[in-house]
Amino acid sequence: MSVYLHDIPLSQAQARLREALQDADLWRVLGTKEILLDENALGRVTAEPIWAEISSPHYHASAMDGFALRAVSTNGAMPSTPITLYTGPEAQYVDTGDPLPEWANAVIPIENVESLDEDGQIAKELRKPKAIRIRAAVTPWSHVRPLGEDIVATQLVLPAGHILRPADLGAIAASGHQTIKVARKPKVAILPTGTELVPIGSKLKSGDILEYNSLVMAAQVKAMGGEPTRYPITKDDFDLICERVEEAAVDHDLVLLNAGSSAGAEDFSSRVVQKLGTLLVHGVAVRPGHPVIFGTIDHGRQTTVNRPPSIVPIIGVPGYPVSAALTVDIFAEPVLAKWLGRRPLELPTETATLTRKLVSPAGDDDYVRVAVGNVGGKILAAPLSRGAGVITSLVQADGLALIPSGAQGMDAGEQVKVHLYRSRAEIDRTIFCIGSHDLTLDLMAQFLAEHDRRLASANVGSQGGLVALRRGEAHLAGSHLLNPETGEYNISYIRQYMPNIPVKVVALVGRDQGLMVKKGNPKGIKTLGDLTNSEARAEQGRSVQFVNRQRGAGTRVLLDYHLNLLGMSPDLILGYTQEEYTHLGVAAAIASGRADCGLGIAAAAQALELDFIPLFQERYDLVIPKEHAESDLLVPLFELLADSSFQNSVSKLPGYDISVMGKIILED
Repeated sequence: MSVYLHDIPLSQAQARLREALQDADLWRVLGTKEILLDENALGRVTAEPIWAEISSPHYHASAMDGFALRAVSTNGAMPSTPITLYTGPEAQYVDTGDPLPEWANAVIPIENVESLDEDGQIAKELRKPKAIRIRAAVTPWSHVRPLGEDIVATQLVLPAGHILRPADLGAIAASGHQTIKVARKPKVAILPTGTELVPIGSKLKSGDILEYNSLVMAAQVKAMGGEPTRYPITKDDFDLICERVEEAAVDHDLVLLNAGSSAGAEDFSSRVVQKLGTLLVHGVAVRPGHPVIFGTIDHGRQTTVNRPPSIVPIIGVPGYPVSAALTVDIFAEPVLAKWLGRRPLELPTETATLTRKLVSPAGDDDYVRVAVGNVGGKILAAPLSRGAGVITSLVQADGLALIPSGAQGMDAGEQVKVHLYRSRAEIDRTIFCIGSHDLTLDLMAQFLAEHDRRLASANVGSQGGLVALRRGEAHLAGSHLLNPETGEYNISYIRQYMPNIPVKVVALVGRDQGLMVKKGNPKGIKTLGDLTNSEARAEQGRSVQFVNRQRGAGTRVLLDYHLNLLGMSPDLILGYTQEEYTHLGVAAAIASGRADCGLGIAAAAQALELDFIPLFQERYDLVIPKEHAESDLLVPLFELLADSSFQNSVSKLPGYDISVMGKIILED
């Protein structure tokens, strides 16, 4: 049985909150405010239509520096038979923007006339001649901005519900306004809760969690047009949380209560809402964000946000960072949009091809973060880490793919609609890399950004990268697959996984692979042989918990190769089947105490202050199908491999050899 009050579909959950607000007469623009028309109006939402009070221009204005005249007086002017007009009765000098004399209906630019003095010679002061000679006729209203050319008094300048842009401010000013009525910004209280939370900048100890959800949510609310208030952290105490919620409800339109929305012993959010008002929803069929709460806080007294005694909606936001951010996007944004009188924000969409299989809960709408690239004219979506606590997956994501409830996932190669965080132009400038993880790719991404390119990568291991290239799902792949029979890297695997596909293989780096262990190496690990948990090691309390790379990763292939040489069975290694997808993931598992040891690169060990025991050297290559290697998109990448500043940056990472960088290993 579900531990939630009632797990309901997304659309039903949104409808319940909307109906509660409608019943309280809160499903509308909350109020209006008249503000000065200046740069601070940018991004505000118009509360009523804006009608022009004056025309722009409000007179016939010259569009050029030149001479105002009657167009008919230029009839017959030709290079061989010029016409002379005298200033005063027949022509008058005007600057751009000057009003035309009432008798004039055209302007001839100063560069198209000959200014003459009393003797018929070229005048010294071109703008104050006695007469002008014209060698081409002009038509009526040439080079003139007639009255109302831009705006005619009484016309609609902007409708209500419009988000003001820089040009809009100019149009409003041109139409004769000095102030403007806009929707009042909804006030949103953000209340982080949790005894384990500590403020940003705190010195961390085991069990502490930095509280940054409120920062992210406040920035989201501000971007949506709201006015956020971040409250201090409230520890897990039911009465304290109730007091804080009541306090926030007095002068805010919406309360976001962060964490405590699940069903643990200290998850108080649902009880708080039940005590202070009405619990509408506890549990929505959406992931991430499953335990979200909707409710209302009752108010029998006047609040301080200019509305009568009523209710204040409250959303219980899950504590995991990704869940929190998506909850605000999915549930809070439509409410703020209604209160501001604008349309809900809509991300541009593209239909993309999934690069790998996705499994989703059958009854949930599943929002999947994806990296997006344009490879050979095909838009591709590579799923990123799906952990609800992985905030960097939102940073790396180019968009969100929605797997609708009932789908139970999608297969690789299927079409999926992606809501893009980036423009299509950015996607088209993206170099899509799928394959083995290496820290030099992170450096490469930074350097390529300076050359108008983005590097988006998905870490699926070397073999997975070659398969992705075969399916046309990436521009390149990082690979370091050792052939145990020949001792050569990558080539035999390329022929196996990418038959008949011409490629260019370029060496990126040589690197040390070794065992990463905790600082001080408390288990005394020196070789692969120490990974077996013998009775002697167990008696000494020195049994080893290993963490491995995923199947298909070059590091996993390297480990298996050397275990085979030593005659060691993987079954003797505790944790051999415990997998991570990156070197940093392995290092994090060791640093956190989930494992004692793992095979990886020196730079990952240094990053998390681990000891490193070098064992092997290997070559890490970039495998690039020839059609992409010859494209303009990858030109900056090849230039980067010869760039001394990039090489120096890589050389500063421990365990790297840059002497092979840029060497052509294979070119079909």
